[in-house]
Amino acid sequence: FFSPFETSVENMSDLVDHSKAQMEETRIVHLVSSEGESFDVPVDVAKMSVIAGEMINDEEDDDNEAQDIPLPNVKSAILAKVIEFMQHHKLEPMSEIEKPLKSSNMADVVQEWYANFVGNGIDQEVLFELILAANYMDIKPLLDLTCATVASMIKGKTPEEIRKTFNIVNDFTPEEEAAVREENKWCEEA
Repeated sequence: FFSPFETSVENMSDLVDHSKAQMEETRIVHLVSSEGESFDVPVDVAKMSVIAGEMINDEEDDDNEAQDIPLPNVKSAILAKVIEFMQHHKLEPMSEIEKPLKSSNMADVVQEWYANFVGNGIDQEVLFELILAANYMDIKPLLDLTCATVASMIKGKTPEEIRKTFNIVNDFTPEEEAAVREENKWCEEA
């Protein structure tokens, strides 16, 4: 038996959901860096960060003033990169990163934009700060991308090459290093 009332209730629910989604696209929040710099970001983009999403007040303010979301652990330059990532991810979600990595070339692992975002000679300090920001802000796709980038920098390299890549000083004596290699010989055999 068909009831026009049931259909209109379903349509009303769909309209409310659609209206809420449209409000999130047009509503702005201010993501505030550790230096106090404020970045205007649509709510739906900001909510990609779990920590920002939890801080966003879903109640419409009477004065429609944008809410400040303080991010005291994220510097302005890094927050700008994080926002660039989130905005692009909204338009073109990143494909899932296969583990283990199938290649040390990120262009073989993710779409071109994402490979360029973490490639093109990105400074290691920036890469590591992006990892910290993605972890702090709880943005899983950005954390996956940046960690996969570090993994790609390690993939297929000897310990000496890894030390050189990341400027790690070997503080083992030759005897200590030989002992560690002997203890972990099973890793190389696998």
